[in-house]
Amino acid sequence: VLPARLLLALLLLAPALSAQHERGLIFNLDIGELCLQSAQCKSGCCHRLNGLSLARCAPKAAESQECSPKSIYGVYYKCPCERGLTCDADKTIVGSITNKDFGFCKDPQD
Repeated sequence: VLPARLLLALLLLAPALSAQHERGLIFNLDIGELCLQSAQCKSGCCHRLNGLSLARCAPKAAESQECSPKSIYGVYYKCPCERGLTCDADKTIVGSITNKDFGFCKDPQD
């Protein structure tokens, strides 16, 4: 048998936790919402304009748009490509350090 206080706490927390998931306060974020990691965004891209700007969820890059290769950091200056496209970019360590590892999305079938 659960103590009354614990039962009350569980009853009060359950709606709050489910509301967070539905509204997307941490994960499942919509385009334009603030993010810390791409895993939080429905689109799979947490994007920032520069090193001082706040990152927001953004759509992935379409064919012929500028892109970044997928990164372990999870925040991008240029979003990775949509599914089925590849980012033709400088994928060297030097490119990532100098922030010049951008390219363009292309269809690998072409």
